Amino acid sequence: MIIAVDGPTASGKGTISKALAAHFGLPFLDTGLLYRAVGRQVQLHKANPDEPADALAGCAFPDGLLDDPVLRNEEVGGLASRVSTHPEVRAALNKRQVDFANQPGGALLDGRDIGTVIAPHADVKLFVTAPAEVRAQRRYDEMRRQGMHVDLAHIIADIHTRDARDMGRADAPLKPAEDALLLDTGDLTIGDAVQAAIALVEGKLRQS
Repeated sequence: MIIAVDGPTASGKGTISKALAAHFGLPFLDTGLLYRAVGRQVQLHKANPDEPADALAGCAFPDGLLDDPVLRNEEVGGLASRVSTHPEVRAALNKRQVDFANQPGGALLDGRDIGTVIAPHADVKLFVTAPAEVRAQRRYDEMRRQGMHVDLAHIIADIHTRDARDMGRADAPLKPAEDALLLDTGDLTIGDAVQAAIALVEGKLRQS
């Protein structure tokens, strides 16, 4: 069984994906982490994430970089969004994702083009979203808990910029697959969102 989970930043799809993978006993891949690793590698090389050749060179990141907690910060998230606009980068990372999705026994992948590009044959496709202001507030609260001094208006602007970049890119834009199940987490707690996701997936599987 393959489950594809897509959605914009801070929608809750990462937490939901991990919970779904645990519930259904599936291997899990956060594909966004691959793009964050590319962005970080470009940063480490003091290169330009908006330059296709520099971004492509970043795809040669060492596997150990995936374990670096710095990949989770906002700056690297922005770099990931920028390098992901390059078709060359997406092509370089696609095989790793496709192979993971098609492993024996299935898998769960979360990202921005799983249901549309990486695994259009997935048994269940889930698109997790929430209003931009709600997502920005979540990110703001998370960063404050980490002791970071941040500005909510700046985070809202960054969310809008990343949404526009992800949805507007010519290659594999962020959008729901035609047969994706939509889950708006805007008014849900994490626990309720996870339970809603499990119910949606189980309902889809019963129909199959």
